[in-house]
Amino acid sequence: MASKIKVIAGAAALALTALAAACAQAPSQGATPRGPTEVADDSALPTASAFGSYLAGSVAQQDHAYGAAAEYLERALQQDPDNLDLIRRTFVLRLSEGQMARAATLARRLNSIEPRSGLAALVLMVEQMKTGDDSASAAAEHLPPDGLLRFSAPLMVAWTKAGQHDQKAALASLDQFDRMRGFEQLKAFHLALIDDYVDDVDGASQAFKKIVDGAERLNWRTADMAGRFFERRSRAGEAKAIYERFVKDNRDNADLVQPGLTRIAAGQIPPPAVASVKDGVAEALFDIASVLNQRDTEDLALLYGRLALELEPKHALAELLIAEIAESDQRLDQALAAYRALDPASPFAWNARLRSAEVLDQLDRTDEAVAELTKMAAERPTAPQPLIALGDILRARNRFPDAINAYDGAVARLNPAEARHWSLFYSRGIALERGGQWPRAEADFLHALELQADQPLVLNYLGYSWVEKRLNLDRALKMIERAVELRPNDGYIVDSLGWAHFQLGHYGPATQYLERAIELLPEDPTINDHLGDAYWRSGRQAEARYQWRRALQFQPEASEVKTIDAKLDKGLVEPPSAGSKGG
Repeated sequence: MASKIKVIAGAAALALTALAAACAQAPSQGATPRGPTEVADDSALPTASAFGSYLAGSVAQQDHAYGAAAEYLERALQQDPDNLDLIRRTFVLRLSEGQMARAATLARRLNSIEPRSGLAALVLMVEQMKTGDDSASAAAEHLPPDGLLRFSAPLMVAWTKAGQHDQKAALASLDQFDRMRGFEQLKAFHLALIDDYVDDVDGASQAFKKIVDGAERLNWRTADMAGRFFERRSRAGEAKAIYERFVKDNRDNADLVQPGLTRIAAGQIPPPAVASVKDGVAEALFDIASVLNQRDTEDLALLYGRLALELEPKHALAELLIAEIAESDQRLDQALAAYRALDPASPFAWNARLRSAEVLDQLDRTDEAVAELTKMAAERPTAPQPLIALGDILRARNRFPDAINAYDGAVARLNPAEARHWSLFYSRGIALERGGQWPRAEADFLHALELQADQPLVLNYLGYSWVEKRLNLDRALKMIERAVELRPNDGYIVDSLGWAHFQLGHYGPATQYLERAIELLPEDPTINDHLGDAYWRSGRQAEARYQWRRALQFQPEASEVKTIDAKLDKGLVEPPSAGSKGG
C-alpha cells in the first residue's frame, strides 16, 4: 500500500517523550477515549434528559463520531449550562470537528470560569489573530506556560514579536527551548523562518544551511522552505542543490520539489512561504500537531491541526494530517472526503489520490479503488506507485493472478531496482507463492534479499517456505533464527521459528518458541493451534486440548475450525499441517 505521508517536517526529531509527558499534564478536555469504530446514529440513543444526552454523547465520542457526540453533549449542556465538564468536552468536540465559531463561543465561557484553561486561551488567541485583532500579541504573552502550552506558547510569542519587528524578543522566546531537551530542530526551524520574515538574510541563510546540512534525510518541508528562501534571495544554485538532494533522499516523492526546479529553470521567483505572522503561527501550530500525531496523542494532534487550518485554510500538510487521523480512527467517509478535498494543484495531490484509493478499498469499494489506481497508472506511465498500491489491494483480496499482473507492471517501471524496492519483490513473491507459482516466488524472495540482505520479513517468509517444502533446511532455519534475532518481539516471526522446529521434529525448541509467541500474541488462533500441536507431540495431551479450545475461541478460518475439531476428537493423528507465514 502507499506509505502514510509523514508530516513531521522541520521539527521531525522533536522529543516525543517530552510531549507525551506534557499531554499527561494537560487538561482533561484534550483527550477523547478510544473505542469501536462504528458511527453513532444521531437519533438512535435516548436524549430526553441531560443524563440521557450525556450518555449518548459519551458513546458517540468513544465511537469517534465526534459530530454526533458534540450534538448530544450540546443538548445536555443546554439543560445543565453551568456544568464545567460538559463545557470542556463540548468545546473540544466542536474544535475537533473544525467548528471554530462554536468552539470559540465555548472557549470564552470556559475561559471566564477557568482563566488558566490553556487550550481555550489558545483558541481565543487564534480567533483574534484570524480577524487581525492587535490584542493577539498580548493574548500570546498571557498563554498559560504549563501543560502542552509549555511547548507551544514560546512559538506563539516568538511569532507575535516578529510581527512587531522585535527580532530580539522573538529569538529570546525561542531560547526557552534551550531548557527543553530534544527541541533543537524545532527552535532552529522557526529561527530560520523568523529571520527570513524580518529580512535578516545572513541569519536565515546560516540557520537554513545548518538545518539542511544536519538532516540525515531531507524532508519536503525543510527542502521547500529552505529552497524558497534561496530562490527569493537570487541564490538559485543553492536552492537547486537542496531540491536535488531531496530527490536523491526521496525518489518516490521526487515530484514534490518539481515546482521549485521548474521555477528555477524558468527564472521565476516564488512568493515567501511565510508572508505574515498568521502564516508563521499556522506553521508553528502544524509543527506541534505533526509531532503529536502518534497513537496515544493523535486526538490532540487533531486539535492543533484544526487550529493551523483556521489560520491557513490551504495548508496541505495540515489537511493531510487531519485526513490521516480520520483514517486511523476508521472514520473512513470523512477521511475519503478530506483526501479528495485537497487542492489538485497541491504537490501532495498525487499522494492524496493514492490514499483515497486505499480508503475506498477499506470501505469495500474495491472496484472504485482499482479503477482509480488503474487511471493513475495510465496518467504516469513510468511511476510504479499506483501499480504497487493496486497489487497490494488485490493481494489482500486474494486476487493473486490480478495482483501478480499489477506487480509485474510495477517492476517493469523500475529503472533500475534499488534497495528500497525490496518490498515490491517481497509482495510479488507472496502473491506468486499464494498463486501456486513457487519458482518465480522463490526468485523474488532471493532478489529481495539481494536488495536488502537482512530484511526480517523476507528471511522469515522464504525460510519458512523452504522448511515447508523440505528444501535448504539448514539455511532456512538460520534465516528464521536471524529474523527472530532482528525482531524478537514479533509474535508471527517467533511463531514461524517455533513451527519450523515443529516441522523438523524438534518438539522441545518448538514448544519453547511457540510459548513465547503466545506471550506476544495471546489471542491469535493459529499460534494457539500450533502450540497445541507442539504440546501433543511432547506428550502433554491435556495442555494440547486446552490450547486447541483456546484457538477456537479466537475465530480461526472455517477450514481451521474443522481441523481443530478433529484434533479435539481424535488427537493429532495427521502429519503436521502448514503454518502461517504472515504477509
